[in-house]
Parts: sequence; structure tokens; C-alpha cells
Amino acid sequence: MEIDKEKIYSKIQIIEDNLKKLKELKPLSFENFAKDFRNFESAKHLFQTAIEAMADIATHIIARLRLRTPESAVETIKILVENKVFPPENQKRYCEMIRFRNRLVHFYHKVDVKELYQILQNDLPDFEIFLRDLNTILTK
Repeated sequence: MEIDKEKIYSKIQIIEDNLKKLKELKPLSFENFAKDFRNFESAKHLFQTAIEAMADIATHIIARLRLRTPESAVETIKILVENKVFPPENQKRYCEMIRFRNRLVHFYHKVDVKELYQILQNDLPDFEIFLRDLNTILTK
């Protein structure tokens, strides 16, 4: 079976839209980000859904290529690296992103505003790296 590029492109659109919105929050000072709960809650949701879209893409590729069944979302990345779909140098980065999404969903009460602000300031390029890796797959 071939990869359903339209399905992947719809997930890419979610990532790109969320990334654009996160970039609007990025210029805020920590004080301004922290004083309005809407910034924190928006950023949490945007990160969560963007990373879920990443995981959905990974799961779709695994299913379509008939690779082994992953036991977790983190394992989807490992499987795609093992099968040379994603480059090994990005495995740790993508696995950390999925682990962060899991924390947002299951341990949301343990994600504090300072940590989320640091991720917003430092880690947005990780999405662009993921999209670049995906583009390599989609243009083969």
C-alpha cells in the first residue's frame, strides 16, 4: 500500500497552523506570557495537537508500509528510524516531543508555565525539522 499523501498533508496543515500560532506567542516576555492564563492554555493545546498530528503521521506511515506494530507513540519514531524513513539524528528529538505530548495529556498538572515558556522559546524549530524530514519522504 502507498502512503496516503492527502491524509499526511492534512496533518501537516495542523502542524503548520499550530506552529504559526505558537510563533505569535513566542515574542511575549515571560512576565506577559505568564500573567494571562490564556497564553499558557493556548500554548499547551497547540503543542499537544501539533505533536498528536506528528504521531498520527508516523502511525499512518508504519501502517501503510506494513512495518511492525508499535507499542507506543514513541516507538513509532524508533520504527521509522530503524526502517530508514527518518534520519537517526532526529530520533531523540522526535521521541522527546512525543513524551512531552504525553505529559501534556496525562500529567498536565505537572507542566508549569516556566517549562512551557522555555519550550516555546527554544524548541519550535523541531517542528520545522520534522516537516523537512516528511517532505523528503513525500517527494520520493
